[in-house]
Amino acid sequence: MRYLRLACVNICLVYLIHMFIARTVGEMREYRRGLHGRAAFIPTLGALHAGHISLITGARKLADHVLVSIFLNPTQFGPGEDYETYPWDLNTDLDKCREASVAGVFCPSLDQMYPPGQVACEVRVPQLGNVLEGKMRPGFFTGVCRVVAKLFNIVQPDIACFGKKDYQQARVVEAMVADLAMPLGIELFATVREADGLACSSRNAYLKGPGRKQATCLFKALAGAKLLVEEGGEVDPSVVESAMLRRLAAHQAKVDYAVVRHPQTLAPLDCLEPALTDGVVALVAARVAGVRLIDNMEIGVA
Repeated sequence: MRYLRLACVNICLVYLIHMFIARTVGEMREYRRGLHGRAAFIPTLGALHAGHISLITGARKLADHVLVSIFLNPTQFGPGEDYETYPWDLNTDLDKCREASVAGVFCPSLDQMYPPGQVACEVRVPQLGNVLEGKMRPGFFTGVCRVVAKLFNIVQPDIACFGKKDYQQARVVEAMVADLAMPLGIELFATVREADGLACSSRNAYLKGPGRKQATCLFKALAGAKLLVEEGGEVDPSVVESAMLRRLAAHQAKVDYAVVRHPQTLAPLDCLEPALTDGVVALVAARVAGVRLIDNMEIGVA
């Protein structure tokens, strides 16, 4: 009898965590048409971590169904980047989605997303996409916009959820959705961090030994900038940026940028007056122990 009860419990658990998996565009569209109520969508490259799980948790509070895509998109990787070695495993990611009570996952093949012979198009947001990450990684945001627009068209979500860890990407997607009048809302969620401040990222898997400890310099530089402005009253962006650069250099980080920008337009600021701009945002990108990391922090947000 005891074993029968355990078997029944296991059957119930399997039923409760049933999750639809679509591998083709047609399957995803058919599944979406059958859903009633609001759907929240989280597009990912895979290699799911605590940051992704926090998006799923937040999305469940906003919609009746949470949908996730897992697609390692080649159009947002440049020459010499880690497309071939990106640390993702589909089965592990699917297990994490089940555990987080995701309703459905779209995990298409490359040919499903980019059919051979299909004439390609570009979606660009040059004002936001040609600076910072866009300048360091030419074509990156064009690739992001193309795949996200395509995923939105396939999944047809009511809401799409993004983490602020990729701050510039979130602003680019917001602008694309607004200007193209896409019928969905964008919800942004706070960056999830490790206990020592390191922002959760799939690429953290590359950090080993001393490099992992060294990587906290991005958070320390950002936290120092926040302190300078919010408690020190510093209004000169060059002073704040110089302080971030010194902190990063002290940890032997190879810096791509360390800047303070307008929170919406990402434009440079002559004077830091958070009360007038609804805060400012500090953004950094640096290579630590051979691993390129990005991070950001909002400052002076009411």
